[in-house]
This record gives sequence, C-alpha cells and structure tokens, in this order.
Amino acid sequence: QVQLVESGGGSVQAGGSLRLSCASSASLSHYAMGWFRQAPGNEREFVSVINWSGDITLYADSVKGRFIMSRDNTKNMVYLQMAGLKPEDTAVYYCATDLRSYLPRPAVKVSEYDAWGQGTQVTVSS
Repeated sequence: QVQLVESGGGSVQAGGSLRLSCASSASLSHYAMGWFRQAPGNEREFVSVINWSGDITLYADSVKGRFIMSRDNTKNMVYLQMAGLKPEDTAVYYCATDLRSYLPRPAVKVSEYDAWGQGTQVTVSS
C-alpha cells in the first residue's frame, strides 16, 4: 500500500510563495502524480499533474504561470512550487498517484487517482 505524505503548507499573505512536498513510501517512478485541492464547501479539484517521466506537466487555468510541479523519482518525491498566491488558492492540498503504469499523458480527473495523502493546509490572506 502506497503512503503519501504532504508537507510545506502554511499561512502566507497574498503574493507570497510556498513549496509543497509529497513523499512516497514506495517508488512511484512508473506512475503519474497529481496535486489537487479542496476548499471548504467545494469539491476536490485538479491543480497540476505530471506524467511518470516528468516530461508532461499539466496545470489548471487558475494556477497556470504561477505554480510549477516537478518530481524527483530518485527520491520518491513530488513538489509544487507556488508563487503569486491569491486568497482563492486557500484550500487543503492533496498529493495523489495514478497507479496505471507508464501513461504517456497524465489524467486530470480526481477519480483517476488511486492513492492519496492526508493533505496540507494552505491559507492565503489578503
């Protein structure tokens, strides 16, 4: 059973930056990884996903140009560098993995992801 642990959340002012990290208990080098978020009263939504090799990364329109997702398969880690944070970015951020091997293009739907971390809170104040 894969375990994912997110870290790096916190409280920042609008315009600030945070770097989220996700550590895996097992190698995920064959699988796509994703960052998703859920604000109170809202459904969980796609933020960014990356394919197994790291050469395809997709972003939600709301974060494009501000967030950068990356992965280090040698360390079983994925990251989300967030800059230009806005109050509407406030949410619990979740790391997830799609356990279908070697997908050339990562999925963006929440339902396609099989294992999830516990989440890390990001709060952006105006």
